[in-house]
Amino acid sequence: MEALIAKGVTKRYTNHTALDNVDLTIPEKTIYGLLGPNGAGKTTLIRIINQIINADSGDITIFGERLHQKHIGTIGYLPEERGLYKKLKVGEQLIYLAQLKGLSRADAIQKSKQWIKKFEITEWWNKKVEDLSKGMAQKVQFISTIMHEPRLIILDEPFSGFDPVNAQLITDEILQLKEKGCTIIFSTHRMETVEDLCDHIALIDKSKKILEGSKKKVKDTYRSNTFLVDHKGVFNSTSEKYSILSQKSLEDDYYQTIIKITGSATSNQLIRDLTDLTEVHGFVEKIPTMSEIFIALVKGEVETGRNSIN
Repeated sequence: MEALIAKGVTKRYTNHTALDNVDLTIPEKTIYGLLGPNGAGKTTLIRIINQIINADSGDITIFGERLHQKHIGTIGYLPEERGLYKKLKVGEQLIYLAQLKGLSRADAIQKSKQWIKKFEITEWWNKKVEDLSKGMAQKVQFISTIMHEPRLIILDEPFSGFDPVNAQLITDEILQLKEKGCTIIFSTHRMETVEDLCDHIALIDKSKKILEGSKKKVKDTYRSNTFLVDHKGVFNSTSEKYSILSQKSLEDDYYQTIIKITGSATSNQLIRDLTDLTEVHGFVEKIPTMSEIFIALVKGEVETGRNSIN
């Protein structure tokens, strides 16, 4: 079963189209990266899924059912604009928010204490939110997002304001949630996080989906037949099969050269030709990063190809 399917989702305002006929398929029990530049439409889509606003047209199903008010308890949502009540104490806040998601008061108290103990922040129980640092408040909001054990979790820039230690703490928790069977939608600008965590991605730009697929298949699709070669001594090639993109000195007469196959040659043929030209010490394909793919697509430097990569 798919965790979420969106078909033809469109949202228009008076002078602006926020989403234009967007289709998404989010597999269950995966971490799904929702990517795009500012103003692309990601937040609008997230708000529609959370029923904060309505789409003008299109359908969304969650775990096989058409999106309905009852699904509010199925979803945990961490917005980019944090929404804690500054005057409430941490414990009161967690209990209140858990009850809004359907937990009894007794269960809300139990789970709140369980989570703050797990995050080693028991001393914050009676502190007001306004007395917490940004990072501390984000921990509290993260707990409130997942405390009711939602099947679908939507995290909008969850690492904003965290130092590396606490970012790793949240990362570990996200991976544990996935292992427990949760589906996580990740909206972020941090491409290193996408590389580390996401199984599938979608890229939205100017209100349209321009790419969707598994992270591996997306990267395979945009491979450029480019290789990093570490070698001893400078060499040149006049072959029409290859193009030398750059060459830099390392140390002790060692160099690193970036070579692109421009013809029909294979990587094995390239290695054989290189051994006639230089003393090869390292040879590895340069697989594009998600950041490089993201930038190239948004700038229109490469063709988007198919909308969905299966």
